[in-house]
Amino acid sequence: MNSACFNTMNRFIYIVNRKLNYLRYSVIFLFPVFLFGCKTYQVPQNQTNNYTSQNRKSYIENYKDLAIREMKRCGIPASITLAQAMLESDNGNSTLARKANNHFGIKCHNGWNGEKIYHDDDRRGECFRKYNTVYESYHDHSDFIANGSRYQFLFDHDKSDYKAWAKGLQRAGYATSNTYAGLLIKIIEDNQLYLFDYGKDIDYSDNTYVDTQKVQLGDIDNFKINVNKHQVLTKNRIEYIIVKKGDTFKTLTDEFQKISWELPKYNEIPEDAVLAEGQIIYLQPKRNKAEYGSDFHEVKEGETMYSISQLYGIKLNSLYEKNLMEKGTEPKAGQKIWLRKLKTEFDKAKETPIITDFDSE
Repeated sequence: MNSACFNTMNRFIYIVNRKLNYLRYSVIFLFPVFLFGCKTYQVPQNQTNNYTSQNRKSYIENYKDLAIREMKRCGIPASITLAQAMLESDNGNSTLARKANNHFGIKCHNGWNGEKIYHDDDRRGECFRKYNTVYESYHDHSDFIANGSRYQFLFDHDKSDYKAWAKGLQRAGYATSNTYAGLLIKIIEDNQLYLFDYGKDIDYSDNTYVDTQKVQLGDIDNFKINVNKHQVLTKNRIEYIIVKKGDTFKTLTDEFQKISWELPKYNEIPEDAVLAEGQIIYLQPKRNKAEYGSDFHEVKEGETMYSISQLYGIKLNSLYEKNLMEKGTEPKAGQKIWLRKLKTEFDKAKETPIITDFDSE
């Protein structure tokens, strides 16, 4: 073999060895990059959602006090409120609950001026109410039921009759499901929510959870009972008490676990008002009309529109509107005040004496 051929062969072997070495080192270098690189760019499952789901036990523990407070404020059984919230919000895990604090699936409806969120329900893109806090959702749910004309018959039922309330909500059309009442009743009974309607309490925290199979209604050792020094009475389906000597809004607020503004607002008087012994104080909002059977009131000497509104549990503005009277004016003794229906101009004319020239002579 001549020298030229030998040199060419050596050069070929040299080039091949260089390529093989380059390929070998490339594989050694790229393998760990590939291995660890895949792991580095993989998105963890929990990175897409930081929300921690709730179960029924934790939901009850978190929101039972809100339900009890609303029961005292508006008269809706705490068991019903909790069961509705748990069913409608999937124990606080639904999209509406997480994104809008809407735990009751309440839609916007006419007259809603608050924030809104759009969500697919019976139809695509339906409008639902959005709240800043869960408390606002519970508060609005109570007002929605208490002020809705189609739900008024529910307040004829006792607060402890959760079955009648559940069936009534279905009959009133709160939900479209024909099994709605049964679902509410099952949630209430499975979790013994009816105990909250009796003023009793169960601690659902993990360390002191009470087995629902062992707790009995008559066993009060497991419960905290709120004992008030005032007898709670009912008028027009509204709870009220009679003021005793020494009572103030502060003492009553503490006794009945209210917020400072609630009692003055419900009774339409200033927060610094001095309460008189024997005075009626409502523990829940007054209604827009008197109870069935109380159609009229004949004014007695010294009575005012406010005293009449307190006597029958009617909102003062509603009483003025029903009687076509200007706000701030007072009735005369013997005047007939309408308590349930709206007085017409014809009715008003019949009560107004007609002055003739003969009468003026």
